Amino acid sequence: MHEIRICINPECGCRFPVAQPNPAHKCPRCGSATQPVIAPYESLLIRDLQPGKTGPQVVAVLDNLRSALNVGAIFRTADGAGISRLYLCGITPQGDNPKVLKTALGAEAAVAWEHRWNIMDAVQELKQNGVQLWALEGGNHTVNLFGTLEHIRIEQPIALIVGNEVSGVDPSVLEHCDHRVYIPMSGIKESLNVATAFGIAAYFLRYGKSIA
Repeated sequence: MHEIRICINPECGCRFPVAQPNPAHKCPRCGSATQPVIAPYESLLIRDLQPGKTGPQVVAVLDNLRSALNVGAIFRTADGAGISRLYLCGITPQGDNPKVLKTALGAEAAVAWEHRWNIMDAVQELKQNGVQLWALEGGNHTVNLFGTLEHIRIEQPIALIVGNEVSGVDPSVLEHCDHRVYIPMSGIKESLNVATAFGIAAYFLRYGKSIA
């Protein structure tokens, strides 16, 4: 059960949730007493979720990501989207890293993963196994992700490749890719956080063409 409480200090008024109803819960801002705002409620989970029809089978290749928190978030997204395996390459933090565990929240145990010090080993293996390589990257030879599935016939599994937060995908890896796609940006920034971008691309590839 969850509960929304509010600080009784009129100069504070902080409103916040608590995981378990507790009359003694103090205000996280000023330390004053608090009181409930609404009756306790159950977590609003999606129950008996039926994902419907999905698109191609997808694995993911993480090319030298720096942030363990990003990797953990990608694990959680991979679990939700049905990504079957993560290849953690180079300096990418591995699935047992404490900071990965912090944001993966158990998904690291549900998604298969393996580490490769050299990403080219993973790339060559995937190509030999008939997997299409899709790089999520910018540049002159990339196309809008949201316009691809209508024009590309996909009959093979896909490896979605995301790159380092600063330097992007290794140029040698890009030479082996079947498709390079980007997510359009309307603001002042040229790209999204890598975990956010991965989530958009992963769900679009899995559900964008044949969602029920």
